[in-house]
Amino acid sequence: MSQNQLLFTPGTLWERLKQQTEYALECGALQPIPTEYEFVQQDNIRFLVRILSNLSRKDEATKQHKKKKAETGKDFNPFLPYEQDLFVADISKTHLCLLNKYNVVDNHLLIVTREFEEQENLLNLQDFQTLGYCMGEFDGLAFYNAGKVAGASQRHKHLQMIPLPMVLDGERIPIERAIATATFDNGIGVTSEFPFRHALAKLDSGWINSPVDSAGDILASYFALLKAVGIEDSDEMSGKQSGNYNLLVTREWMLVVSRSHENFKSISVNSLGFAGALLVKNQEQMKIIKEHKPLNILRDVGN
Repeated sequence: MSQNQLLFTPGTLWERLKQQTEYALECGALQPIPTEYEFVQQDNIRFLVRILSNLSRKDEATKQHKKKKAETGKDFNPFLPYEQDLFVADISKTHLCLLNKYNVVDNHLLIVTREFEEQENLLNLQDFQTLGYCMGEFDGLAFYNAGKVAGASQRHKHLQMIPLPMVLDGERIPIERAIATATFDNGIGVTSEFPFRHALAKLDSGWINSPVDSAGDILASYFALLKAVGIEDSDEMSGKQSGNYNLLVTREWMLVVSRSHENFKSISVNSLGFAGALLVKNQEQMKIIKEHKPLNILRDVGN
């Protein structure tokens, strides 16, 4: 098995993340997007719906991206080179961690490949080894927006991770009760509470203690989940995916959802939507969520 050597001192990543967040806020490199939130209940899931308090910062981020694309004639890559003030840690020979510049969630970590890889490439052994290193440092939800239709805003391959619980007055993850109802056949789980195509795998919680040894098993589970929702390697040489999907990973389970649409009406949905956390820009979009109901929206953008 290919070993991806650890480049940081175990037990230090959470402190580094908090320290760099404080510094990046002070110097202005980190530009948090303020939100308020409320809960929207449907069936047994209490969805967390965040609403932007101020659109200007998100609009500015979009404007800067378009400006740099116009200047260079190609998509701007914020990860190569990355902004030094957003650097958190070198994790392995293949990956490093950055702060999410325009973060909605505090301590939002990006796990980025050192060299350019396409976001639509399938995840590999090194991705899961590095993810295991990070998930061993603090309890979090990792996710991957595999393609534009799945909510990816950057082409450069990057996993993401947020600390848990999502909010102090809510569940650790809104969908966890639904996850607990899953039934399994040959290691692949489904729950009747999700009206969209999905596949679930249980993980041995000890995998984070030895990511190098366990990453092969996690990778095999990942491929099995993709196959279960109809996504396979479209090109064995390039490792490109055959369809867009969202991936959610905790210390205990991994979930894959296939995607058919990026938006429901004007509302964009990424991996966190399938964790039970949606983001809206204004009260008009909040009204859409309440009228159409979150699970119906997820069914529409799923596959």
